[in-house]
Amino acid sequence: MITLGAHRAAYEVRGYFRSGDTLFFTFLFPVFMLALFSTIFDDQGGISGGPGMPPLSAAELYLPAMLAAGLLLSGFQNLAVDIAMERSDGTLKRLGGTPLSPVSYFAGKIGQVLTTGVLQATILIAVAAVVFGVPLPDTLEAWGTFAWVFLLGLVASALLGIAVSALPRSGRSATAVVVPIALVLQFVSGVYIFFWQLPDWLQYAASAFPLVWMARGMRAAFLPDEYAALEPGDGWELGWVAIALGIWLLVGLILSRATFRWIRRDA
Repeated sequence: MITLGAHRAAYEVRGYFRSGDTLFFTFLFPVFMLALFSTIFDDQGGISGGPGMPPLSAAELYLPAMLAAGLLLSGFQNLAVDIAMERSDGTLKRLGGTPLSPVSYFAGKIGQVLTTGVLQATILIAVAAVVFGVPLPDTLEAWGTFAWVFLLGLVASALLGIAVSALPRSGRSATAVVVPIALVLQFVSGVYIFFWQLPDWLQYAASAFPLVWMARGMRAAFLPDEYAALEPGDGWELGWVAIALGIWLLVGLILSRATFRWIRRDA
């Protein structure tokens, strides 16, 4: 099972990087958006979240958001669309007749997401630091926070993507079903609009979804401590970040196991 999962992961990674549209709209898209927002909202005086808070460049403020968006795109959107299309065109039906078990198939998908997610985050951080001069965290605690938020968020997103792949009735409708969900989550979770600028009721409503907690954890790792006062509850509350992402990981695991099938529902 482990051997088949490893072989499947290598196959998935090769297929991912051979797909030009997937490569741009999931892998390079956060890098493009970081560069776009950093250029549009560049202010020599910096952007401040409020009185007494150090002004930051647009790149500094958008880096945590783009890292969180990358987790959602690489895990949730990519897998939901990819698996729905494989189910629709009969790929999963053919795989169901091979020794490949669902566990090995899942392991291959999550292995691909982990590989591409690490590469994407590395490129994002490198571009932010080298091109836009973003200062990176200088403590092991901050990098440790980034590591566990990244891992929990990516696995939870991948499992939720596997579960949501059961919603589209065909591969043709997969993009139309999945992309709007991911887009709305990004807008209400403080990815494209600074989270503290959203109405209070929307902040608390969006907290029911995992992207809010991924973005919050990334802000805790990359932003100064003074900006914690802008969060609901006036702090980073990393304990709640871990609990929320852990719950969504379990939800994704249960739903993906309950909804996954090798063939289309109408077959």
